[in-house]
Amino acid sequence: MSDPIIVARGVARTFTFGHQLIHAVRDVDLDVHEGELVMITGRSGSGKTTLLNLLAGLDRPTSGTVKFRGREISRFPERDLVALRRREIGFVFQSFALLPLLNAYENVELPLRIANWSRGEQRRRALECLDMVGLSRRANHRPYELSGGERQRVAIARALAHRPCLILADEPTGELDATTGIAIFNLLKEIIAKEGVTVVVTTHDVTMTRFATMNRHMSDGAFVS
Repeated sequence: MSDPIIVARGVARTFTFGHQLIHAVRDVDLDVHEGELVMITGRSGSGKTTLLNLLAGLDRPTSGTVKFRGREISRFPERDLVALRRREIGFVFQSFALLPLLNAYENVELPLRIANWSRGEQRRRALECLDMVGLSRRANHRPYELSGGERQRVAIARALAHRPCLILADEPTGELDATTGIAIFNLLKEIIAKEGVTVVVTTHDVTMTRFATMNRHMSDGAFVS
């Protein structure tokens, strides 16, 4: 087996709320290998999203380390974290986070424009990603003209656009019905096979664990399975 893309050791995150200390994540160890679909399950408030933010470098652990491809990102300066996320990590959010004034194509193209891809490369890759998620014919539609499932497919296409090696998805089916949720996870599996990307997903829906190559369940900030 190849070296892990992510190695988290003894990761903890605490917050102070008034005079109370909140242990959002407690002593978590996690290895994520290339080509895996890792699922982190748990109820709301169990620490799943906080952990995902720590893996992405969006937050820093109170203690412990997070390594991405051998580099300890928990100690990176912010400019290096921004560069890492721009080049190597894609994000999918529960609420889609699409820009409402841009159509599907423009939403997918935007991260490529920010990364200074050439105009020709932007167009080719944006169209390729929309085709990958089955939305080529909806490229000119704005988010309000799309169904929830279609909006999440656009969000996945956007996350893929800059060819990341890792996609982090926070409750990607949380606002979708069960049938559409299954379709989204099937799509993620197809994308892993086609693009060679690794995916880490948080979800409260344990019925989706059949799609995972590895499942870890969180409760009160710690893995219990």
